[in-house]
Amino acid sequence: MPVKAEPLLTAAQARVAVVMVNYRTPELAIQSIRALAGERRALADLEVIIVDGGSGDDSAEKLAAFAVEAGFSQWVKVLALPINGGFGWANNQAMLRLLARPDPPEFIHLLNPDTEIEPSAVVALRQAMLDEPQAGAVGSQLLEPDGSPSGSAFRFPSLRGEFARGARTGAIERVLGLPPVAMPVTAERTYVDWVTGASVMLRAEALRQIGLFDDGFFLYHEELEMMRRMAEAGWKIVHEPRSRVRHVGGAATGVYDGVTRHQPLPRKPAYWYESRRLYFLRSHGAVRAAVATAAWAIGHALWRARRSIGLARDAQPVKHEIGDQLRLGLPRRADRSGGPVPWDAPVDLPPAWMGARRDG
Repeated sequence: MPVKAEPLLTAAQARVAVVMVNYRTPELAIQSIRALAGERRALADLEVIIVDGGSGDDSAEKLAAFAVEAGFSQWVKVLALPINGGFGWANNQAMLRLLARPDPPEFIHLLNPDTEIEPSAVVALRQAMLDEPQAGAVGSQLLEPDGSPSGSAFRFPSLRGEFARGARTGAIERVLGLPPVAMPVTAERTYVDWVTGASVMLRAEALRQIGLFDDGFFLYHEELEMMRRMAEAGWKIVHEPRSRVRHVGGAATGVYDGVTRHQPLPRKPAYWYESRRLYFLRSHGAVRAAVATAAWAIGHALWRARRSIGLARDAQPVKHEIGDQLRLGLPRRADRSGGPVPWDAPVDLPPAWMGARRDG
């Protein structure tokens, strides 16, 4: 479906709202908001909604008090949610409220609390949106704490890619003709398959067309699924390296993704595998979702065999990975729950994944 042509926006018309989801990391969120204060000089209408995702501690109170004490209360608001509904659901609650306004923002910037923007990072994302009217999402260049580039833009997963992911060897990727999943670092703005949700600006018009996050996901892969829908609807996904954001990945979840953190991983939580399963199911159907898990398992068995004879000792296996992948990677009936949340849906409805777990 072709993207609907829009009148070109001027900089004065292009309002930006930043949405930041906090879960028991108020100190990190406060540090991130302080860095955003400088963007207000260039973006006078900039506003920030801090969504507290049912932290169950004093996070919401700390964040609200900070906004008042810092003199930010005019442009920083706290939305306290009663439950921990996950990343996508919490962001949806803020976006639903923003888009229901008589004068909604043109762009919504999702920003993790465990990030700190460099000067003009938000300005650069907005400028990319203005320059690229077919862009549905524009992502930043993430940086490690030491300032080195981190994985920020990626290619969509594939069945061959799942086999290669399990095999964990560059030779397999070369035989299959697979380019690296992570796009190379570049100084120029580029079109990509998807960008990380740690710092991404979304076009409100695209969200009205394709819907918000799928509330069948709890955490991980939800931005990947959304951007696939955007691409299928004709919107472009853009990586803007001039927007630079330092990121301490997994600070709120304890999970590191292995792309941005080059170290052996501990056991991943069940929701990581469930979300990957749901991504393949939503994007490719139940049969291909099952094949993706089988392809990974075959590749992983090959990696184990190579490692047993003294090869492939450059990394340790992820704890319980094979059992968790097979147990949680195959489609199930409860996966039918959920789907993209319409932009004009009622607020505060519980996420579909909660009902799916009761029924599954």
